[in-house]
Amino acid sequence: QVQLVESGGGLVQPGGSLRLSCAASGRTLSSYGMGWFRQAPGKEREFVAALSLNGVTTAYGDSVRGRFTISRDVGANALNLEMNNLAPEDTAVYYCAATTRNSVSMAAYEYWGQGTQVTVSS
Repeated sequence: QVQLVESGGGLVQPGGSLRLSCAASGRTLSSYGMGWFRQAPGKEREFVAALSLNGVTTAYGDSVRGRFTISRDVGANALNLEMNNLAPEDTAVYYCAATTRNSVSMAAYEYWGQGTQVTVSS
């Protein structure tokens, strides 16, 4: 079983950048498909980005494609999310999650971190 802990959230101005990290323990991340999801106040949790089991194939939600990049740091056993050109609509709690298959569906993810807050505001 893998344990996940997110970090890197904070307050950033519109147009700025942030890098989220998800540190894993208990198992190596190469055993899992990985994903980032987010939940804004009063809204349902939504898919942000996913990385396949083999670490090669990526997928992005429509609202973040071209601005966000998901990647895996094998040496650190961590998952990263590079976020550029941030907008107020990106304000949410961001969650890292792991699945034993390849999926963009939240229901497929068995393991979740506690979340990190990202606030985009001037």
